Amino acid sequence: MTGIQWLASAMLSAKAKLEISTDNLANASTDGFRRHVATTSANEHGLSTVGTASAEQAAVRFTGRTLDLAIVGNGSFSVAPRRDAPLRVATRSGQFMCDRDGYVVDAQGRTLVGKRGFVRLTPDAGPVEADGAWRSGGRVVAQLELPKGSTVRSGFLESSNVNSIDEMIGVIDAQRAFETAQKTLSAIDEARSKAANDLGRIK
Repeated sequence: MTGIQWLASAMLSAKAKLEISTDNLANASTDGFRRHVATTSANEHGLSTVGTASAEQAAVRFTGRTLDLAIVGNGSFSVAPRRDAPLRVATRSGQFMCDRDGYVVDAQGRTLVGKRGFVRLTPDAGPVEADGAWRSGGRVVAQLELPKGSTVRSGFLESSNVNSIDEMIGVIDAQRAFETAQKTLSAIDEARSKAANDLGRIK
């Protein structure tokens, strides 16, 4: 590939890194948000950058609300935007409440889904236990699906795992990389234009 094509790919790569870092910054205070890590690689098409979600556990903070839930370990909560559709969304944000019918829903109205379907609690159900089960009179009335080794804590929320200082540095680095590639590209283009003009005058 030509130098111009390579530099163009470098600019696109820097732009992707910038977008990843700014999105992380925008979600620095979003509960359960997992930052995306930018990885840059080189191939026959130049440079490319992709973002992958970090698996790093964020800090959990005490809220005291029974239906504020935090997963310690891997896994996520499964929520359904609608109860009459099969779509499920994974989220680490565990701020829930009960609607008037007893279903556990989040702030967007999405219903929490467990091993037995939609989580619906009876008035006498206790708080969720570490294994993800709600019990009433010793009987399991709802159960979250958790990976082996993971637990859930009631009365806690997981914070975002974004480090704002690191992301600000990432933004600055991406901007500098973009500007460097852009200036180099302009210099090459100017040199080529000058060479073409000089060649025309010689002829």
